[in-house]
Amino acid sequence: MTRDEALALIKQVLTDVVPGADLDAFSPDENFRNSLEMDSLDFLNFIEALSGRTGLPLPETDYPSLNTLNACADYVASRTPTA
Repeated sequence: MTRDEALALIKQVLTDVVPGADLDAFSPDENFRNSLEMDSLDFLNFIEALSGRTGLPLPETDYPSLNTLNACADYVASRTPTA
């Protein structure tokens, strides 16, 4: 998966978990948990949905790498095979 594909998927998963989320309202380097006012259950739902869509295990120790759009896209793209 390319980084652009990963970013598009992450945005889709976020809007599924937080309906009506305006992903253009904050910087891709800004913590989206704070920007979207996601509680821990919302974030866990995001992690589970992202793991389900990518097939990646997302251990709790990696959660700090999944808090911004850019960091999350880098993480996913670096761990998924490209077609």
